[in-house]
Amino acid sequence: MTSVVLADDEVLLRKAMAALLPLEGDITVLAEASDGAQAVTETLRHGPDVLVIDLEMPNVDGLGAVAEIRRERPHQVILMLTRHARPGVLRKALKLGVQGFVSKSADPSHIATVINTLHDGKRWIDPDVSALAVMDDVPLTDRELDVLRVTSEGYSVADIAQRLHLAPGTVRNYLSSAMQKTGTQTRHEAARYAREHDWL
Repeated sequence: MTSVVLADDEVLLRKAMAALLPLEGDITVLAEASDGAQAVTETLRHGPDVLVIDLEMPNVDGLGAVAEIRRERPHQVILMLTRHARPGVLRKALKLGVQGFVSKSADPSHIATVINTLHDGKRWIDPDVSALAVMDDVPLTDRELDVLRVTSEGYSVADIAQRLHLAPGTVRNYLSSAMQKTGTQTRHEAARYAREHDWL
């Protein structure tokens, strides 16, 4: 049996997966989580073979949850579900060691196949996701994208610095560089620009 923890804030989708995945193969669902913080708690509590986690969730997003889990369980196998794959986010997820990417609209039988593939020590990236992940047209560095991502959540420079473990001056430098590259006047405009271009 392959044990999984399911993390998705869309209740209907999460419940459907929890019901359907065991029917598609030797999969048992140990726990469910409705946001990133709960995903961290349940994964560390149960130690599943595979964590199936949504990229975009409230509280702590999928990337934030994966980063926390990686610190405690560096070899945790992770399948990330995404509805709208943004190249900057995908590249960061790959750097965090996420082994699999699947569209949230995928058939449960396909998701079950991918779960078992990852459990066997292999990787899986759906072709449409893979194409986006290798796009090279993002002029911002990963760190500049990081600060804009947190900026778009409404945090101050001091809060951004604390969340990303950077000095406030370093955050301002990244923001200034991002504003220059996007031709914007404020950090919020830069964050908006990056989102509109699907970089975040």
